[in-house]
Amino acid sequence: MNDPSPLAEPIELTYALQLMPPGRIGFRRWRWELWHGPQLVAAGWRVTAPHAQRALRAHASRYAHRLHGLHPLHPEAARAPESLWRGQAVTVDCGALRVLLTPRVIRERHPHVLQASG
Repeated sequence: MNDPSPLAEPIELTYALQLMPPGRIGFRRWRWELWHGPQLVAAGWRVTAPHAQRALRAHASRYAHRLHGLHPLHPEAARAPESLWRGQAVTVDCGALRVLLTPRVIRERHPHVLQASG
């Protein structure tokens, strides 16, 4: 069976992912933020970078569905590369919706550089 075509153009969101300094307990955490333009959509922290990326994917999926008036059945099932993103633009497939996540630093410095591509 063929994959369904996307409902609309990819939704462009920006993300920030940074390693925080050790806290009082002594372990390091990864802080993540998900932005839609100037609006902070979600934020949190995880112990590892892959877990922070999974949290970003799930929240991006929830937000994209909400923008279209839909309820995601399994937002954690959104697909994106499992390797470390290392500040790259990433496309997240959420069923019939697609989200383009671009690093917030790149977007702020060069807003014209990263465009959605099909």
